[in-house]
Amino acid sequence: MNYKKKSIRDVSFAGKKVLLRVDFNVPLDKTTHEITNDKRIVAALPTIKKLIADGGKVILCSHLGKPKNGPEEKFSLAPVAVRLSELLGQPVVFANDDTVVGDNAKAAVAAMKDGDVVLLQNTRFRKEETKNVEEFSKELASLADCYVDDAFGSCHRAHCSTEGVTKFLSPCVAGYLIGKELAVMGKALENADRPFVAVLGGAKIEDKLNVINNLLEKVDTLIIGGGMAFTFLKAKGYEIGKSLLDETKIDYCKDMMAKAAEKGVQLLLPVDTVCIKDFPNPIDAPVDTVTVDADAIPADMEGCDIGPKSRELFAAAVKSAKTVVWNGPMGVFENPTLAAGTLAVAQAMADSDAVTIIGGGDSAAAVEQMGLGDKMTHISTGGGASLEYLEGKTLPGVACLDEK
Repeated sequence: MNYKKKSIRDVSFAGKKVLLRVDFNVPLDKTTHEITNDKRIVAALPTIKKLIADGGKVILCSHLGKPKNGPEEKFSLAPVAVRLSELLGQPVVFANDDTVVGDNAKAAVAAMKDGDVVLLQNTRFRKEETKNVEEFSKELASLADCYVDDAFGSCHRAHCSTEGVTKFLSPCVAGYLIGKELAVMGKALENADRPFVAVLGGAKIEDKLNVINNLLEKVDTLIIGGGMAFTFLKAKGYEIGKSLLDETKIDYCKDMMAKAAEKGVQLLLPVDTVCIKDFPNPIDAPVDTVTVDADAIPADMEGCDIGPKSRELFAAAVKSAKTVVWNGPMGVFENPTLAAGTLAVAQAMADSDAVTIIGGGDSAAAVEQMGLGDKMTHISTGGGASLEYLEGKTLPGVACLDEK
């Protein structure tokens, strides 16, 4: 797949009606419906401002949450229109149609002058959106002349607003946010400065089966921590107590360790682990821990973080790298007692001179929570999309954009 896509830098949008897909899937307070974190809105501002400066008519669309039965007021984009208007310093017209493309939307677009901004209602208020039904794609496209995609967090899904509309609009180009994601992650996977180190964590090995296989073709060192590491340890013949285990993937782990040896890739697993008897409830509650070697986990305990020797081992590998990609925490980082491993990896990346790429999701949350976000080269805005990128998968919302 060619990831060299035409950018908004390559096009003037003067006088054009532009359908801009953004990621305004922001967290809302359950009681007040107020936005609790506006980073995704802020991230879209450079692309929106470029289109305004060109004299384009900017028609924004996004999903928010997961409405199950059509329109739900708690998933309305109304609060986003208010906040975006404040950030832009100009009015943002909110076209509140349960059908997304209804009388309000059509009237708002018809009244637009160059530089105006209209925000459509939540695209997932239409059930056709996630099924990529052509009829809804045509309705969205009927509002505009051309298309810009700046929602990396949704580009791995073939939905009406991410892929379907591109069949009916031209040109279809990448916004600044997607352009940066493709440039940074594309270089890492195809032409990384070496040594190239990848760090994978998180709970489920199943989520990263193809990622591990693909990265072993590309990296010099692969570090595996988090809950997924215990299936690898079991594959080495270790007893892992009550730790997370996917028995169906033991042979896969053996195959991956053999592949690493064959490829000359250093595959690092935890050499010690922080164990607990009972999972904390709530998740951030105080918890008693015992640290043991990875081959000596007690039968009645569960590993929930990497130990100090593993932290030192992983940090040393990270600090020796020229490129580091990280996806998935090293333990139950939501609990302060079990966050030391994740913090050690984050701190090693922050202290490194390498190109450091955080693959969104929990890794991004951990880095931000620890106040180290500004020390990283790049924090991906899409956990699912970045994971599929690392797998080597085609991203439908990127594949459909015009190539350079």
